[in-house]
Amino acid sequence: MAYDSTDLRSTLPSSTAAAPAPERFSGSEHIQFRDLPPVEKHDDTSTWYARGQNFVVGYSEVDGTATFSREGQPDEYVVLLADDSLTAHARAAGEEVTASGRTMLVLPPGDSTVTVTGQGRVLRLLTTRSDDLAGLAANADSYAEPHANIPPLQPWPEPPEGYRIRAYDLTVPPLANPPFRLYRCTTFMVNFIDPKQGPRDPAKLSPHKHDDFEQCSIVLAGEYVHHIRWPWTSDKANWREDEHQRVTAPSVTVIPPPSLHTSEAVAAGTNHLIDVFCPPRFDFSAMEGWVFNAGDYPAPAGR
Repeated sequence: MAYDSTDLRSTLPSSTAAAPAPERFSGSEHIQFRDLPPVEKHDDTSTWYARGQNFVVGYSEVDGTATFSREGQPDEYVVLLADDSLTAHARAAGEEVTASGRTMLVLPPGDSTVTVTGQGRVLRLLTTRSDDLAGLAANADSYAEPHANIPPLQPWPEPPEGYRIRAYDLTVPPLANPPFRLYRCTTFMVNFIDPKQGPRDPAKLSPHKHDDFEQCSIVLAGEYVHHIRWPWTSDKANWREDEHQRVTAPSVTVIPPPSLHTSEAVAAGTNHLIDVFCPPRFDFSAMEGWVFNAGDYPAPAGR
């Protein structure tokens, strides 16, 4: 892992897995919503979908009022308010919660409704057990066959205080370096990083890899280049070309394991990227104080 010594990620534990190196690799996914018509369009809302192996991202632009409902939802899901100009009223299991500004809402299994008012971006994160939405993803065909090197989805333990609506402030001070803001539930981990001005220093990139999970990088503002490199194996037929994929907001990129990757902000103005993982990451969760709501959601025993 190429982390600067001042980067907290340089202290992450190394993998001790003895599994053999994979011989087969899946490709990345780059979905640029501006290049596609919205899948759902109502008077006040336009919505696009993208997916990974275990998750679906619903991206909506709201100007007025939008209502998002789930009936018989099989597991927890997340609603992100990405702008200060939004207010959400959530209802589920006889409970009602109102939140304003940049907020992460966790909704319980079962029936729920989230009504959003204002002007801004709303993201919904659901597992692919919500097959009605998985089928709406722009890249749904890419997952007709499971992608390589990703184990089956296993939700994390239920919260000790039970399922309910939970709201987390996405404006609280982040970690120092890198300035991460990490929250998790039973199905997702979200790293809500603040917007940055100007390009990233090309001398301070952070190429790294994940052995057995996808990284979902969502660009909310600006432009990024996703640099991705796959391992070479003894069978040249399995080699893949390096990628240096430029994307503009709004976009979803799914980075496959075990590719080496780093993302470089390149726009002169505001750049904003957040990362999503499904299920939560064990390595980040093992670091004391990194996950801001760790008390609400225990990690699996023995990890």
